[in-house]
Amino acid sequence: MTVLRIVYASAIELRTDEAYYWTWSKEAALSFLDHPPGIAWLIRFGTAIFGDTVLGVRFGGIVAMLVMQLLLADIVRRVTHDVRAIVLAVLMPEAALYYGLLMAKVAPDVAMIPFAVAMMWSLVRLAQSGDGRWWLAAGLFAGLSMLSKFTAIMFAPAVAAFLLVPDWRWRWLRSPYPYLAVLIAIAVFSPVLIWNAQHDWASFRFQGVRATANYGISLRTIGDYIGLQFGLVGFVMLPVVLSGLALTAWRGYRTREPVAILLSTAVLVPFLYFFVKSLTLRVGDTWPMFMWPVGFAAAAINLAALPKEGWSARMIRSSIFWANAAIVSGIAFVVIVFLYYVAAPWNLLGRMDPIGAEAGYEQVAAQAQAALDETGATWIATTDYRTYAMMRWLFRGRVPVIEIGERGRFQDFRDPGMDRIRGRAGIYVGRQPEDRSPLWDSIPVTRTPLAQVERRWRGLVIDTYTLDKLTGWTPELSPPKDSPLFQWRVLASVSPPLAGRAAGATLLRPSFAAGPSRGPTVSAAAGLRTAAGG
Repeated sequence: MTVLRIVYASAIELRTDEAYYWTWSKEAALSFLDHPPGIAWLIRFGTAIFGDTVLGVRFGGIVAMLVMQLLLADIVRRVTHDVRAIVLAVLMPEAALYYGLLMAKVAPDVAMIPFAVAMMWSLVRLAQSGDGRWWLAAGLFAGLSMLSKFTAIMFAPAVAAFLLVPDWRWRWLRSPYPYLAVLIAIAVFSPVLIWNAQHDWASFRFQGVRATANYGISLRTIGDYIGLQFGLVGFVMLPVVLSGLALTAWRGYRTREPVAILLSTAVLVPFLYFFVKSLTLRVGDTWPMFMWPVGFAAAAINLAALPKEGWSARMIRSSIFWANAAIVSGIAFVVIVFLYYVAAPWNLLGRMDPIGAEAGYEQVAAQAQAALDETGATWIATTDYRTYAMMRWLFRGRVPVIEIGERGRFQDFRDPGMDRIRGRAGIYVGRQPEDRSPLWDSIPVTRTPLAQVERRWRGLVIDTYTLDKLTGWTPELSPPKDSPLFQWRVLASVSPPLAGRAAGATLLRPSFAAGPSRGPTVSAAAGLRTAAGG
């Protein structure tokens, strides 16, 4: 399965979000508007080994998967001493599309997962040894998790329950170790705090919209969330894991057993939170990704615990049967999806295909290069971060690329090459209809239409792009913060109406206001089919 992920990572074109995070890896900024810097560091690790290749960008995700599996195996080994439970814990992620394939698609969640699981592993070691120094390790890994993605904070209720519910609460409340762990986590997270203090707390305001947005109840967003979990965790695996978590929570809170409390709360609280958010807001494809590995460990431990607790033979046989069925069916599904994208020539989902929706940018880049050669222009401009990221990825520094709007996304980025831009003509590359953005009304530039280019995948037109020649203007890298050129698009805005669009487009092609973690992925197709009853 690791070889399969390496092949997938090498064969599939880079997604727009991955290219966007790759641009971060080329910068020296302490943090970024959208997310903390962990994902940039993970990509830099891979490209230092394999260069600026698709495998180099994605290699960190391959390593993160293996680290996660080793930690899960050791958690289950320490709790159960049961080889079958250990094997189950290792195979469960392989049987879930989220991890068996999509850990090869780098995202902030992928960078966070090994650190989050390492924090849980440290607390399991603490529970078994009673050595307070494991609190310090947990604080270190908590800080590294937060340095990768803010959603790591959703493990805080589990850690609080682990500290306060068992009978040991007064021992640890009087100990300095938990408080030192918090200080260590804050110190590790400090680059994000420093960057935000220097930039008006931009990241927290940017991401805070999702936490506070509240629109009317939508059955579509609820179905989307539940469907995604079935599709990405597994149609059989999800019920197996949830039932194991429920029994683990019942066992833990009834007996005040620390590890059971920790593992069950770490999954059930975020799961229920996202469910509540899904009543009014679309939950992003990768948002719940961080919590399920802990659920796999809890499910494996639960299976080992059933015989020791005197459950009926029928209950035990049934639980083992469904766990085995989840592994077999899940791995088969992962392999089928892999073969479809790597080996098959068909397009079965049309424009709703989540991989196809972001493929074919080489066609746009080739036409842009032809326009540069024809006009003598020396730089490329875009008006959305996805096109910017793909043009920068495909040109690899040969031509300066600038997103002329949303400059708040690019604070502390290095000079893109203004000596090759100032006083020279440029080429604008924009997806229709975004090429008619009102942003142009505030820019004193002359646009001369050059061409239109179609972006295709497996014979189907995905998008059409406009190419214009830009003259008489030099883009501003650091516009005032009240300028429309600085302001970023608001996250969690109301989705465009379905009229005139494919129903799946709202799920797979989020509005331009969406942040990068909401970009199309294989997971969206799986969730769409599930939500539609397919």
